[in-house]
Amino acid sequence: MDDSARNDSPAINNQQTTGNTDSISSEEQKTQDNTFAALKTSNAYNESQKTSSFADDSGNLKPTTSQIQKLDEKIKASTLPKELQDKVVAMVDRLRLIGNDSSFFIELDSTSRYIDWVTSLPWNNSSKDILDLAHAQQVLDKNHYGLTDVKEKILEYLSIMLLKQTRGQTGADSFARAPIISLVGLAGVGKTTVAFSIAESLGRKIERIPFGGMGSASQLRGKTRLFPDAEPGLVIKALKRAGTNNPVILLDEIDRVSEEARSDIMGVLVELLDPTQNKAFTDHFIDFPVDLSNVLFIATSNNTKDISTAVIDRLEVIQMPSYTDEEKTVIGKSFVLSEVLKESGMTPEDLVINDDVWEESLIRPLGYDPGIRSLQRIIQGIIRKVAYLQLLGKLPKGKFVVTRDNVKQFVSQW
Repeated sequence: MDDSARNDSPAINNQQTTGNTDSISSEEQKTQDNTFAALKTSNAYNESQKTSSFADDSGNLKPTTSQIQKLDEKIKASTLPKELQDKVVAMVDRLRLIGNDSSFFIELDSTSRYIDWVTSLPWNNSSKDILDLAHAQQVLDKNHYGLTDVKEKILEYLSIMLLKQTRGQTGADSFARAPIISLVGLAGVGKTTVAFSIAESLGRKIERIPFGGMGSASQLRGKTRLFPDAEPGLVIKALKRAGTNNPVILLDEIDRVSEEARSDIMGVLVELLDPTQNKAFTDHFIDFPVDLSNVLFIATSNNTKDISTAVIDRLEVIQMPSYTDEEKTVIGKSFVLSEVLKESGMTPEDLVINDDVWEESLIRPLGYDPGIRSLQRIIQGIIRKVAYLQLLGKLPKGKFVVTRDNVKQFVSQW
């Protein structure tokens, strides 16, 4: 190769290199332009989405603003305590400030649920008590046979409560130094029904909180709103269902909570049952003191060995005795039979059980039972059997009498 060829080669190489560089630069520029255009399109879309969340094509406000207005109206229509009202108003104002933020709808849902709960609670709504011991005695006698000592203790407790109310002492003052009633007895002896009778005698609504198997104190006290599944505890829910701030709340089977949560639950119970503390009960969801001093708490349990000493110290323990065979016979004839007949769509004219059948064949067919649940199940079985055979045509329709001779046909023999 001559010198001129050698001298021309670098020029050729430089032109090729320059050409490649210009080609690469134009491709990169084109890519950058496309990327920039895509970003502009994406940003414009996002902005349009944000805008469309609050306004339609005509610029009119969309449902989000109307939802905030509904919250304002709900707050104005409620009778919240002043401090709580200021708190929820501030929460709604914050919603307005974050209207274009991505977290708006999450905050709207959380705030709406909170305001729905606090505005539905009976902060100032009370039911009027029936201040009449004779009426209380009548209700207890109507619903319960025997239990003379139990009824007397209940009436003594109510007499102090009613006396204080007639003298103008309400809230915590009406329960000052007066322990909460705790009905203790074996299963089926009537603890829960006595609690309902106390509520009926006072003319108050009653709500039941079951403690059997309760595994966390948060079930009573609620969860903080930091959790997405947060909700108030059972105490606040009971108040909402009752619709008054002075219902009877039945704490049923407080000895049957789970072992691992027992100490925490007993701690909450101390706060609920102590008149000096329940004036400002704090539910973690509501996060505002709730006055429970007007609530009449009644506890039930099968025994007291699994209840903490601090809780027992705040309870007036009333032992519920087991029923004798004679008492069960009277209860079966006067209460259970008529009740079960009514539940079955039958009347006392449809079925009669002879007196000599009760104690011999119905009271103790399977041995001793402290309550009346076994008796109730036996009577239910008799009525079902009679109805079944009458519909099959194996028994004549109309009044049927259960006697000593035919009772074995209707009572299971084990």
